[in-house]
Amino acid sequence: MSKKNVLLSGITINQLHLKNKIVVAPMSRVSTKGDGIPTEQMQKYYRRYAEGNFGLIITEGAYTDTVFSQAYPNQPGMTNHQQQKGWEKIALSTHEAGGKIILQLMHAGALSQHLSNTRSASAIQPIRHMLAGYSKKQGRFPLPHAMNLSEIDDAISGFAQAANRAEKAGFDGVEIHAANGYLLDQFLTDYTNDREDQYGGTVDNRCRLTANVISAVKKATVSDFIVGVRVSQGKVNDFDYTWPNGTDDGKIIFTTLQKAGADYIHFASEGKGFDHSCLTRDGESLTTLARKITGLPVIANGGLGNPEEAQRIFEGQHADLIALGTSALANPDWPIRLANNENITPFDPDMLASGVTISDQLTWEDKTS
Repeated sequence: MSKKNVLLSGITINQLHLKNKIVVAPMSRVSTKGDGIPTEQMQKYYRRYAEGNFGLIITEGAYTDTVFSQAYPNQPGMTNHQQQKGWEKIALSTHEAGGKIILQLMHAGALSQHLSNTRSASAIQPIRHMLAGYSKKQGRFPLPHAMNLSEIDDAISGFAQAANRAEKAGFDGVEIHAANGYLLDQFLTDYTNDREDQYGGTVDNRCRLTANVISAVKKATVSDFIVGVRVSQGKVNDFDYTWPNGTDDGKIIFTTLQKAGADYIHFASEGKGFDHSCLTRDGESLTTLARKITGLPVIANGGLGNPEEAQRIFEGQHADLIALGTSALANPDWPIRLANNENITPFDPDMLASGVTISDQLTWEDKTS
């Protein structure tokens, strides 16, 4: 009898037991009708991953307020009763199919492709250009206004209220999106934050907003409601960025997140993969560091759809779980395939060549089936 793959064994985060260590990574699908209300199509999309036996599903980022947080025109939100009811159907359907599901909460800040009047840590224009496929709006991001303390407090409140709605909608938890160059990461990153108050300067200060969001969300939800956090070095507009002081920065950031009450740390590595994005300039593993100094479950991400590559992450003690993005799109039954030793279908970029919506994906699947 062959030895059971470590990925297929269960794990517990806080008090939430997962059947395996395989996670669907959050992926923006911009598939609402413009009102931020999740659709029946989205419900089927997420249920498919539960039926495919993923241990945990993390949704695309939902915007947290109606003023400055929305990133894309057809992005889902969690700001009103109608949006909450739409998400409730998704949570219920996912649970009915045997899955566990967490709602990611995000604030775009300066990287909004929906707003012209944006807010960020500082009045510094983001580098490079907007993402193709997510919005008709293209070109350079607008110059943001630096947030005042009242606006920062409002943003924190938006996360807390959205998390409370997620709990009422039946989610198993939320994930605070502090990665990929969006608002919380704009505060954390040295070159997008030149503030001189309690939110700027040192790494401790630049991480303060994320910590305050986590603390506020924990207070707004029950004790066994999962509150995870996603962080990264690289950004959607700067894949090559690394934390300037490597593990020294990591120790401060990870300890701060733990003290704020995070239940897990999810390290994002979109763009160029785990070895490029999860290592310091000196080649040290930040995910390994996070595990050692916090004792929290750590989710690794970035090109891990090949089972041998995923196994390497566990054998190297880099992480406790892995999150799959494009490999999950190509294999919504990835865990079942792994258990049955079946071939994993490589992701075909043509799937999203015409757009990143669920409808675009389904159209491509119909054409290629």
